[in-house]
Amino acid sequence: MSVQTLYTAATGMEAMQTKLDVIANNLANMNTTAFKRDRANFEDLLYRTKVFPGIQDAQQNATPVGVEVGLGTRVQSTQKDYGQGTLEQTGRNLDIAIEGNGFIEVTDPVTSNPLYTRSGNLDINANGQLVIGSAQTGRLLNPPVNIPPGTTDIVIATNGVVQVRAPGQNNLTPAGTITMASFVNPDGLLKVGENLYQSTDASGQVQQGQAGQNGFGVLRQGSLEKSNVEPVREMIDLITTQRGFELNSQAIQAGDQILQQIANLRR
Repeated sequence: MSVQTLYTAATGMEAMQTKLDVIANNLANMNTTAFKRDRANFEDLLYRTKVFPGIQDAQQNATPVGVEVGLGTRVQSTQKDYGQGTLEQTGRNLDIAIEGNGFIEVTDPVTSNPLYTRSGNLDINANGQLVIGSAQTGRLLNPPVNIPPGTTDIVIATNGVVQVRAPGQNNLTPAGTITMASFVNPDGLLKVGENLYQSTDASGQVQQGQAGQNGFGVLRQGSLEKSNVEPVREMIDLITTQRGFELNSQAIQAGDQILQQIANLRR
């Protein structure tokens, strides 16, 4: 029936709208530090089976195929793409970029819960502690790293060891270590905004270690990881999504025209 055409095509339009929202968010975050693009995955819905495959016909032979009519589609999931973003040289000694696998763990000042990020724009708060973000709203590194007052230079090694130079001193002294975190299923992390991720049951337990060891990436001081959004790829997806939306709307128009012709049979 053409009525089913309307409902089936409507699911396609709704799915295309969700994909369009995902693409718009990717494009909006082209310049967001360490942003990871999302991809919308689709799955088909239930089928109305008119003839089962393999059913016996009048000659007692098994039919090779059946008759099934699908009832549309929906968005199955939005999957994160953790591909490496380009490293941009900033020259700022409190900027770090993760080259490879891993996250930096920080502490939410409100809930004291651990959060994770790949954005390495560090700052120093009023207590001399390294934070991710601005000194006013930044979140403390976990474990904390304290910078002594009057420090003239900060050196962050590729393995995360932080060293500082005191006034009038030539030698560097250790101030702490920026540890790395990883998950069995990073796709299961929950995006909570502000370049932060939260662990879930789907992501598995956090695994901590030192940068450059056991599969963890290394830290690059004076750099930031840029977004891994590719504008050309997103624009192609945008065009195909728009065309998919238009084709589903045309299917609704065709179904409506058939219903109109049926309604006019008595005239």
